Amino acid sequence: MINSSSIGDPTRFLSIEQLEQGFHGLLPSPRDQGNITRILVRHAGGVREPLDSTELTADGGVVGDSWGRDPQRDPQAQLAVMQQSVAELIAHGQPLELAGDNLWLDLDLSAANLPPGSRLRVGSVLLEVTSLPHNGCSKFQSRFGAGGLKLVAQPSLRHLNLRGIYLRVIEPGSVRVGDTVQVASRPF
Repeated sequence: MINSSSIGDPTRFLSIEQLEQGFHGLLPSPRDQGNITRILVRHAGGVREPLDSTELTADGGVVGDSWGRDPQRDPQAQLAVMQQSVAELIAHGQPLELAGDNLWLDLDLSAANLPPGSRLRVGSVLLEVTSLPHNGCSKFQSRFGAGGLKLVAQPSLRHLNLRGIYLRVIEPGSVRVGDTVQVASRPF
């Protein structure tokens, strides 16, 4: 069972050099239309459960997620999102649920492609990119190693949002793994 106190397997951690090399070998993610590759809900005690589908609400984010139970929740951090290819690289065979994000997307999450205020359409659901930076932390390092944290925090790569972005729900509805994610608008 993976929860908020889970740590990673140090034998799977990659060095910053290995991660940089792997990152530069990744194929580019789509810029305008991608898909949801994973969905996760964080239950009480931080227990992570992968889902095939879920409801997204403007008040609670992923139904049942810890964000919706937090009395001091920040609307700018409603949904934590990571790019699938980057997550797989950093996890290096470990469960992606260790990261604790709500959604993984096959979509370019860079600031140039999805600046704050950009909107994404998933069926009837409308999501908006918030301005809150999604940074790595000591927990991220304990799960994916010093190299993983260095990669996502590296100033020269920070604009690529390798740790991910935050979204908020504008129009609620259901989403499923495999659903198309379409960039509906950008603020430029």
